Amino acid sequence: QVQLVESGGGLVQAGGSLRLSCVASGSIFSINTMDWYRQVVGKQRELVALIRNGGSTNYADSVKGRFTITRDNAKNTVYLQMNTLKAEDTAVYYCHGWIWSNGVAAEYWGQGTQVTVSS
Repeated sequence: QVQLVESGGGLVQAGGSLRLSCVASGSIFSINTMDWYRQVVGKQRELVALIRNGGSTNYADSVKGRFTITRDNAKNTVYLQMNTLKAEDTAVYYCHGWIWSNGVAAEYWGQGTQVTVSS
């Protein structure tokens, strides 16, 4: 059984920073791409940032230059450093990953962590 657990969400003023963490645990052989999505009530979940096993990254245009995704493979952890936060960044942020476990590659989601940016 593989689990993704996020932490680091909260309330912050516009212009501030937060760092989200996501730890993968369980019977893990290897982790491929890991990414962060976010969702606002009534809207589709959107991809914020992804990081491949080799370390290459992609970002949504709306967060380029403000957010940075990194990973620590030894700790099975992915981070999202969010700077210069805006009110429109308010959402539930979800960690997602493609993980090899027990001979099968499958995608897993965390439970989500709320980020609220006050203007």
